[in-house]
Amino acid sequence: METRMLSDGGSGLGVSALCLGTMYFGTTVDEERAFAVLDRFLDAGGTFIDTANTYSFWVPGGTGVESEELLGRWLASRKARDRVVLATKVGALPDPPGAAWPEHAEGLSHEVVRAQAEASLRRLGTDHVDVYYAHIEDRRTPLPDTVATFASLVTDGLVRVTGCSNHAAWRVAQAREIAHAQGLPGFTCVQQRHTYLRPRPGAEFGANPHISDEMLDYARSEPDLTVLGYSVLLSGAYTRSDRPLPEQYDHEDSRRRLAVLNDVADELGATPNQVVLAWLLGGDPPVLPVLGVSSVTQLDECLAALDLPLDADQRRRLNTA
Repeated sequence: METRMLSDGGSGLGVSALCLGTMYFGTTVDEERAFAVLDRFLDAGGTFIDTANTYSFWVPGGTGVESEELLGRWLASRKARDRVVLATKVGALPDPPGAAWPEHAEGLSHEVVRAQAEASLRRLGTDHVDVYYAHIEDRRTPLPDTVATFASLVTDGLVRVTGCSNHAAWRVAQAREIAHAQGLPGFTCVQQRHTYLRPRPGAEFGANPHISDEMLDYARSEPDLTVLGYSVLLSGAYTRSDRPLPEQYDHEDSRRRLAVLNDVADELGATPNQVVLAWLLGGDPPVLPVLGVSSVTQLDECLAALDLPLDADQRRRLNTA
């Protein structure tokens, strides 16, 4: 699988062009299916695996530890830790458990981040994680404090690369400026909701916003900032008649873009999902998709997107629809 580089303040950290998300592993995706997907991803040359300390607390019976714990068991059973780039997140867990979310998310204080980083390491069975994200914004904690805390994880060898998810572009830029001014390792990854369709004006996503044009524009000017996208396939809505579009994307602009997407897919003998992934990977800026799959069949469909050649005219039509 093609390798992309994440900046780590040094020579860079190589990751597979597709990142495997594990949000529902250990809850709605049982261990047998999850292990099969992980095995296939590794066999296909995939290295980049994404989880969080919250996955999936909202599922009945879930507490947030399930995905990390399952990954820890898989890594140990396959002796695979040295073959993967492991990402997890902090800041979005309800505190106390069961409290209203996101009003009572744990936040990004020094005490929370350090304690949760150590807890994630224990669950994952490793002495470090490769990428550690601030999962959602915490405007109760001064941004310089958050920057210093994440930098300390890097200097202490617990984390290689830091990033943020679900943050406004100006907050990402400000955090990186603070780090640069103080000579600290700063955020070099940003993970946001992103897909080919554009949300209708004023659509509300709560604490998990769709990526903004401003964020994409900022990333174009920052060569050491890698953009990752989640919810890229809209839970199957591009290809499954039983999965309607999320209401935030249900408007006339989407119908125009879906028509072009389906035309390009037909021309290439591909699925719309594959075209979406190829469009993201070859975009400006490039976006690394975080795959939310629950079966080997779904994963194989996504893997085939790596070999999909979008020509200049097809990309122009997709961009301008």
